[in-house]
Amino acid sequence: MTTGDVAAMTARAVDFHGHMCPGLAIGIQAARIGLAVCGHDADEDVAAVAETDMCAVDAIQALLGCTFGKGNLIHRDFGKNAFTFYRRSDAAAVRLVLNPDALRAIDPEFAARREAANRDPANAAAREGLPELARRCAGRILECDPQALFDRTPVAAPAPRRAAILSSLLCQGCGESVMESRTRRFAGQTLCIPCFAAVEQKV
Repeated sequence: MTTGDVAAMTARAVDFHGHMCPGLAIGIQAARIGLAVCGHDADEDVAAVAETDMCAVDAIQALLGCTFGKGNLIHRDFGKNAFTFYRRSDAAAVRLVLNPDALRAIDPEFAARREAANRDPANAAAREGLPELARRCAGRILECDPQALFDRTPVAAPAPRRAAILSSLLCQGCGESVMESRTRRFAGQTLCIPCFAAVEQKV
């Protein structure tokens, strides 16, 4: 992949996300590996599983064509900087986990200042100049070999199934339409998840 290719990818991701930051740069680098292993999505053949909701996921949406709307971007709220890419047509897959020491090695000043600001949000000295340091760190991430940022771990599960269009039912609590597979039964009624949660708490 040429420098021009990476610059074009970066511009596309920034345009989608709205700004450059270390999280987006991590996503761009993960997407580069995902593209090398699985390619760009064609008719939902490529799927991605993100175990975080950080900025990196926007780069994956922008660059691989995996989106929530198509059902080929799956969010698992595990709080891990981990991304799995699948190509359904031939079962190619890779799971990437950000090396926990990567940012500290790339930009120790930014890593230390961010950690200090996270520990004490009122620490004005730690927060001063942090946006500029974040942009510098993002640039350094993009200069790295993406393979050096991530550990490859075994892909433990098959590719997520393709999105299914299911019937909808009316919730007997609020009267709103809800996908059948997301309904709950309680006291003889068909309920959406919020209505079910509300009545279950009263029992």
